[in-house]
Amino acid sequence: MKCLFKILGIFVAYFCHAQQTLPLNTAFSSIPNGAYIKDTNNELNPYVGIYKANFNGNKITLFITKQENKLENTGQKSYYVDALIVKYIVKNPTGTILQDTQNNNVYNISLYSTKIRSDRNVVHLIYSGTNCSVGWGDIFLKKISPTQVSWEYRPDDIVTTASKCPPTLDTKIYLPETKDLIFTKQ
Repeated sequence: MKCLFKILGIFVAYFCHAQQTLPLNTAFSSIPNGAYIKDTNNELNPYVGIYKANFNGNKITLFITKQENKLENTGQKSYYVDALIVKYIVKNPTGTILQDTQNNNVYNISLYSTKIRSDRNVVHLIYSGTNCSVGWGDIFLKKISPTQVSWEYRPDDIVTTASKCPPTLDTKIYLPETKDLIFTKQ
């Protein structure tokens, strides 16, 4: 009988400490520390791929992948989430690379999904901005067909102050600051 209580106690302790799995779009306030926000319905998969567009003469290529169990560390809690990770290359009209987060790890730039609105075919991405966080903000990708997404970029900060960033760093925003730009899947 004593052994049965020990086994039962271990069983209860295991399930009390097991990672809680929740669906995408769980409200932030409802996410417990250490939880896993999982893409249970594969809602992110249709966005995965390589997409290209032209804007003001520049060629932009997006490399969108899905990362499972991405650690999200906010000031309030830590949890894991399935997310779209976007890397990109921007080239000028002559083919010179202006910015490359796909092949160059020097940039500390992140662009990843935080929410998806499946009913509207829209995924919300957070962009960390370029050097010194210039251009940080929100990007929305709307799936308009199996091979096309519409892009909207809403920067929250597009200026640099002397105290914020050394003058030698490139703080130009190379991503298209526009709405309704069509990217085509390759």
